[in-house]
Amino acid sequence: MGHFNRKQWNVYMQMAPCDIMNHVISRWWNTGFKTVKAVLKKREYGAKYTQNNFITAVRAMNEFCLKSSDLEQLRKIRRRSPHDDTEAFTVFLRSDVEAKALDVWGSPEALVRERNLRKEVEREYQENIFRNQQLLKEYKDFWGNTKVSSSNSVFSGHLTKSPDQICNGLNFIFKLLAWVYTGSASMFSEAIHSLADTCNQALLALGISQSVRNPDAGHPYGFSNMRYIASLISGVGIFMMGAGLSWYHGVMGLLHPQPIESLLWAYCILAGSLVSEGATLLVAINEIKKSAKQHGLTFYEYVMQSRDPSTNVVLLEDAAAVLGVTLAAGCMGLTSLTGNPLYDSLGSLGVGTLLGAVSAFLIYTNTEALLGRSIQPERVQKLTEFLENDPAVRAVHDVKATDLGLSKVRFKAEVDFDGRVVTRSYLEKQDIDQILNDIQQVKTPEDLENFMLKHGENIIDTLGAEVDRLEKELKQRNPEVRHVDLEIL
Repeated sequence: MGHFNRKQWNVYMQMAPCDIMNHVISRWWNTGFKTVKAVLKKREYGAKYTQNNFITAVRAMNEFCLKSSDLEQLRKIRRRSPHDDTEAFTVFLRSDVEAKALDVWGSPEALVRERNLRKEVEREYQENIFRNQQLLKEYKDFWGNTKVSSSNSVFSGHLTKSPDQICNGLNFIFKLLAWVYTGSASMFSEAIHSLADTCNQALLALGISQSVRNPDAGHPYGFSNMRYIASLISGVGIFMMGAGLSWYHGVMGLLHPQPIESLLWAYCILAGSLVSEGATLLVAINEIKKSAKQHGLTFYEYVMQSRDPSTNVVLLEDAAAVLGVTLAAGCMGLTSLTGNPLYDSLGSLGVGTLLGAVSAFLIYTNTEALLGRSIQPERVQKLTEFLENDPAVRAVHDVKATDLGLSKVRFKAEVDFDGRVVTRSYLEKQDIDQILNDIQQVKTPEDLENFMLKHGENIIDTLGAEVDRLEKELKQRNPEVRHVDLEIL
């Protein structure tokens, strides 16, 4: 390439730093293409080449079974961190680390044996941690110190001891006694309905208590789906069983009608159940109205757009309970007025149908949640526009935003970065005079390769820092986004 003359130097001084690099590379490409191509083509990237790769101290100690004192005598290289808020860190040459490992352990076979031994010790250590966690959980459960709270649930406080659950349990007992006394098929169905509500709330409380657990190594995205699993089990098992028993009892009443005893006590129990179920329904409606107002939505929009099935489950469960009591009381009233027990059997069939509808709703909503639903298109567009408006981003492709439950979102996208912006970001942090001096020293293809390898690696670090910056800003602007995966195109 030769030395720069004064005219060329004046031209370079008027150019932007990134344009200087592009011009130098273009000039070398046009004048020395065959030579550079020959040099790069002969390069073989095998095990010998990777020995010059860098390795951190933690990785050196883990992979080669060394101590920190073993690394003190090795050559140390300071590498610039790609993150602005992190200081430079120390790395070692892989070849030096491998040589030191052989010196410490004597042979590759001895190093392999030591690795296997440490892996076995690590496995036993992890098993002991899991065992101790289980013992601690059992200890807390035994003393009753397990507390469950969730800001996303309609209930607050200790869900396992909610008044609604206790009320449903008492309703089941009283309705069961009334059925034994009167033999009413509608009262039997209502008893099964209250039992299903009680078991459903217990399972829902269990699912919520598990869903708020912190993520671990085996479940990096947490346990938020546990509430959906518990509610799905409730829909498939409890409510389907209740609907089946109610239908069976109603059909048997139609085929073999039996006279019914005095229904006075049954009416009293249904009246008390209507008051308690109505009160819990009003509480649920008021809580949903407050949440809808906070989100700027109407009551209907909030219920239909809710991504937490527990909200709809509580509302539907209480509404079905009030409707079931009203239906049973109406059919029993017709039986009292006409003396025909068929109306009572029809009431049992109606309550069974109501339970079946609740079961179908639970199965549908929780299946949709477990399949991994996308968030609303408006929110996806908002997240995509944030990336597209960044100067370093040229285009965004294959965007996926999945609802993980508990108001948590996982966002994934393929990002096409603008290399010019990334290069300028790198040059802004460099000594331009030093780079110009390095350019003047380039006289051979080997010099050009070393120059490009040095700055190419640093530009890749800068690109990684840009990805980290975008992920951090995306989470700060959208707190519901907990996991961000940006793939570089």
